[in-house]
Amino acid sequence: MARTMATTSDAAMRKKTPLHVSIFLIHDTSLAAMKFRLPSLFASFAAGALAVAGFAPLSWWPLAILSLAALFALAARADGWRAGFKLGFAYGLGLFLVGVSWIYVSLSVYGGMAPWLAALAVLLFAAYLALWPALAAALVAGTRGVATWRLVVFAPAAWVLTEWARGWVFTGFPWLGLGYPQVAGPLGGFAPLLGTYGVSWLAALVAGLLAWGSGARHRRVAQVAAAVVLVAGAALRAVAWTTPAGAPTTVALLQGNVPQDMKWLPEKTRETLELYLRLARQARARLIVLPETALPLFERQLPHAVREEFAAIGRANGGDVLIGLPTGDVAADYYNSVLSLGASASQRYHKVHLVPFGEYIPLKPLFGWILEVLHIPLSDFTRGAPGQPPLAVGGQKVAADICYEDTFGEEIVRPLPEATALVNVSNLAWFGDTLAPWQHLQMSQMRALETGRMMLRATNTGATAIVDRDGRLISQLPLFETGILRGEMQGYAGATPYARWGNAPVLALLFALAGVAAWATRR
Repeated sequence: MARTMATTSDAAMRKKTPLHVSIFLIHDTSLAAMKFRLPSLFASFAAGALAVAGFAPLSWWPLAILSLAALFALAARADGWRAGFKLGFAYGLGLFLVGVSWIYVSLSVYGGMAPWLAALAVLLFAAYLALWPALAAALVAGTRGVATWRLVVFAPAAWVLTEWARGWVFTGFPWLGLGYPQVAGPLGGFAPLLGTYGVSWLAALVAGLLAWGSGARHRRVAQVAAAVVLVAGAALRAVAWTTPAGAPTTVALLQGNVPQDMKWLPEKTRETLELYLRLARQARARLIVLPETALPLFERQLPHAVREEFAAIGRANGGDVLIGLPTGDVAADYYNSVLSLGASASQRYHKVHLVPFGEYIPLKPLFGWILEVLHIPLSDFTRGAPGQPPLAVGGQKVAADICYEDTFGEEIVRPLPEATALVNVSNLAWFGDTLAPWQHLQMSQMRALETGRMMLRATNTGATAIVDRDGRLISQLPLFETGILRGEMQGYAGATPYARWGNAPVLALLFALAGVAAWATRR
């Protein structure tokens, strides 16, 4: 009888043509209702756009959950999977048009693409990314039966599985994952256990509970369940998953603030070399880190005197200097690399996960013409070998990664538990004064949380920062200023559950939940 009543109630909700969605916020013992009476597609688009405020720099983490709750409620009332697909596509278009609008700057301002063509490229890219939320909403709308199974079990699992697929199809674009705002929220406490996708699932679960509890019948149960999940995450923040290893190391992160449109000009090369030598001399730290491709010439072109001076600076401080620069030969294979010079034997790391159309051209016979449109220097790098060991520098074993690589948590954990700290070198000057540097910093904070390791970020124009193992921002340089960020880095030993097992347990759980929920709703 109860199952019949729930199904009938769910069917009645679907018949509402004007959007009347109520999302309930937990605040002490009361509820504050937010009601939308707008055309469904416009409301879904607006919810997606507003979700961006949940990410850095605003980091209003509840808004990311509430916007997804609105989408779930809309999809549950949609008339079949086609209507759900449209709602999800509108949501995704709002999310990605606003959230990754910074791609326009890299294409038009620095890539030399005509403004109209760059705008079209951003629109098409956002439309592709929007297909994944569209698929999730279509699955929710197309699944009949009891609302509890659909909204609390199936919808969160479907959302995160499509988010995960977006993170690896065509080499992946995991930007704006639902888990990242939780770096500033209570659910971030689950990151060392479950990783970003596990945090995304719990955030989506809270969203599903809010959508399910939008009616008076389930309101109190939904409130309590959502509160339990949030409180559990906050409690896990107090758990120390790793232990200190050795004495802290003094570090200095150099931010050269070299304009992107001048970075590769031959007449500016000497000026750039002198800039970083001057900053390195002033740094006085055991580990000095330069940004990605800080030195705009190949390693074999680096003047011997400059190389020796960097090495001498490292030795004088009893440590090493990490330098970002291209290695190899432009006429053959060349790499986006990090090179160490100083007291330790010289070592290097070659970037493994390259950016399509930015660092290499996939299917070159088909897309090689793009090289003629985008005036991007060194846009055909060779991929480094997977499984490169940590760099033994500055008294620590550092797992280096370059720019875009630290958006992939399952790849960052590969050098663990041997690595005692994480270092990311980046050049985000390509994206100007946009959301990109802040969003990228937030991802680095999540990598620190997942691994129980400190993260050092050395960037050309920002955000250069030192992040503690709990994802907390210790210190940061202002964007678009030349400077040195000094601090201490504590190495850590041990492995978090996520570093040990990666995404496999969460993905197995999500597939199981989706399957069981699909079966239950059919029953």
